[in-house]
Amino acid sequence: MAMPRLRFLGGRGFLFYFYLVLIVLLGVSPVFASSESPKDTGSSIGCGCTSRREASGHLETPSDSISLAKQAAAKYSKEANVVDQEIAEDYRPRLEKRTNQMVLIPGGVFTMGTDNPGIPQDGEGPARKVHVKQFYMDTYEVTNAEFERFVRATGYTTEVAAAPWWLPVKAASWKHPEGPDSNITKRMDHPVVHISWNNAVAYCTWAGKRLPTETEWEYACRGGLENRLFPWGNKLQPKGQHYTNIWQGDFPYHNTADDGYTNTAPVTVFPPNGYGLFNMVGNVWEWTSDWWTVHHTTDELENPMGPPSGTDKVKKGGSYMCHKSYCYRYRCVARSQNTPDSSASNLGFRCAADVLPGYLR
Repeated sequence: MAMPRLRFLGGRGFLFYFYLVLIVLLGVSPVFASSESPKDTGSSIGCGCTSRREASGHLETPSDSISLAKQAAAKYSKEANVVDQEIAEDYRPRLEKRTNQMVLIPGGVFTMGTDNPGIPQDGEGPARKVHVKQFYMDTYEVTNAEFERFVRATGYTTEVAAAPWWLPVKAASWKHPEGPDSNITKRMDHPVVHISWNNAVAYCTWAGKRLPTETEWEYACRGGLENRLFPWGNKLQPKGQHYTNIWQGDFPYHNTADDGYTNTAPVTVFPPNGYGLFNMVGNVWEWTSDWWTVHHTTDELENPMGPPSGTDKVKKGGSYMCHKSYCYRYRCVARSQNTPDSSASNLGFRCAADVLPGYLR
């Protein structure tokens, strides 16, 4: 099988080639995207933005849902913006605890998208009113530990086809994110990566869950807040504190890791949003169930599920490789896409469900 070819995109292609050379010379771990199949595997450098196209509970009444949403939003907004207050609480549970818990997201109405898009060509607009029924969402991104449970229980083997816009790195996989000489031994509480959309669906089905729709994902990301850039408000670093794992410094040459991480971070770090969800932006991209389109109606809709078909699937949230100068997609409305058989070392997922699985009750 022929190896996928690197497609240079003018200045950007040169930048990423120069970045690769620096990685080789300095021994820095880059970000990779994988192409794992019986005959060939591969991975890539980049922020994961496609270069082809620039708890348990039951709420009795709608008023209960609205009240809970408002309370969550008010609590989180207040905590994120208290003057001269540092993040003192340790949000991280003990490592021996499972991270497959789910949170009940109350139904409601919110403004999806924006009329002031940060990246217009991604189809971030227009702003439109959307009704969402209550559902459950994973508190955390699926970790290496949780995915390993699935693999051991089922014998599942991940597979993805070669993605032609990525630079291949042989033998990268979820167990070896940076290639055959790497491992996840000390990253079991980090999000699993190199997971294609097909792989994510297989895991969610096994767990009695499903992938969230793009609407559900964006609604959950906002944590009860309306028309805000991030899950906690409009300031990236409220009172100088880091709330997400993204690239700091001069992209793509030097990541200062001011947030504490140059690669993925444990799924339990950084404060949760108003609904109690961790790392909804940054860390790793997250798959949704929707097919990709950049054309959206302004009509008021109820529980939209995206187009009936397509070639790419929507991913949300951005990743640790995102920087405002290149990939300003660590915002709730931001979006990007990949083919269902693509994977990357900054691409993971979390699950949703209509009904809480019995084993979590």
